[in-house]
Amino acid sequence: MSRPAPRGWCPSAERPMLSGDGLIMRLRPALGWIEAGAFRHLCGLARRHGNRIIEVTSRASLQLRGVSEAAYPQLLADVAEAGLLPAIPQNGGGITVQPFWRAGDATARLERALAETLTALPPLPAKFGLALDDGDAPVLSDVSADIRIERATDGGLIIRADGAATGCAVPMEQVPGAVADLVRWFLRTGGSDVKRMRRHIATVPLPAARIGAGAAPAQMAGGPGPTSLGPIVGLPFGQGNADAVEALLDARKPAALRLTPWRALLLEGAHDGPETDGFIWRANDPLRRVEACPGAPACATATVATRHLARALAGKLPGRLHVSGCAKGCAWPRDADHVLVGNSGRFDLVQSGTAWDRPVRTGLTADEAAALGGDV
Repeated sequence: MSRPAPRGWCPSAERPMLSGDGLIMRLRPALGWIEAGAFRHLCGLARRHGNRIIEVTSRASLQLRGVSEAAYPQLLADVAEAGLLPAIPQNGGGITVQPFWRAGDATARLERALAETLTALPPLPAKFGLALDDGDAPVLSDVSADIRIERATDGGLIIRADGAATGCAVPMEQVPGAVADLVRWFLRTGGSDVKRMRRHIATVPLPAARIGAGAAPAQMAGGPGPTSLGPIVGLPFGQGNADAVEALLDARKPAALRLTPWRALLLEGAHDGPETDGFIWRANDPLRRVEACPGAPACATATVATRHLARALAGKLPGRLHVSGCAKGCAWPRDADHVLVGNSGRFDLVQSGTAWDRPVRTGLTADEAAALGGDV
């Protein structure tokens, strides 16, 4: 497949973030699409300048971790040379694109127009983002976003404020302008104070013109397995090792990789081959029901290690498990059936809630938390 966006264009290469294991470089390639050779090059950069860890986030960004301040300038230069730095600066949390687009459809044009529109607007809260969900049916309904562009029941497009049951129907060519109008309403009515659309419209009703048109029924998507474009392969907790990723490329020989918001890679045009180590290959893998942030020491905010415990409990608790290094709940900022939250080196347990909700048990050691499989 030919490159789906203008050469060198990428909606975001955000400023580096400091974490407990060093700096993190986050990249947002156009359409979440990276040619296989460029992805292999990024694996080399992760080894040379970072700690070999490559992450796919819940907004379909790519992250290289463990970069020292001394190494970062050269990493930036190498990424620029690979054509993966932005031509359009990011405003807010960016645009998450449904990964099932086809070459020549409207998705690439809409993404670029929306990126240009956002850049021309006043500064947005850091996590305020868009979901471009313009496939046959919405597949990003569970992905964090503040404004959703979705397929309507009549086949057209609607723009829906997150948290609203319905949106407004908009012709395709008017989508960027309508999104800009909704963003301006959000800012004008004090949305920056609460930062997210869902929380804002809980207290400030949307104008009648912004509601009324329903989206097509949402589809479940994102699980490991075959698609018409190639297999989807999950990364445990969204994280992979550069060596394991290269082994995957060698075994399956995809033409390109698409980042998905389900912390997984779609291997576009991949060949049949072995199920290489380090990935989730089946939809029923118990790790798919477990969320865990990097934890300590990779995150300076966390007070506990998380992922060893998350693996130990995978499949032992009913429903979804979230293991969070602190009460921020970054890995899963929504309800889970069971939430273990780091607190001063121990764990608190929240049932049917978020990491910042009131716990039902406190002060659990790691061993006591690991024993919860037979106690909850």
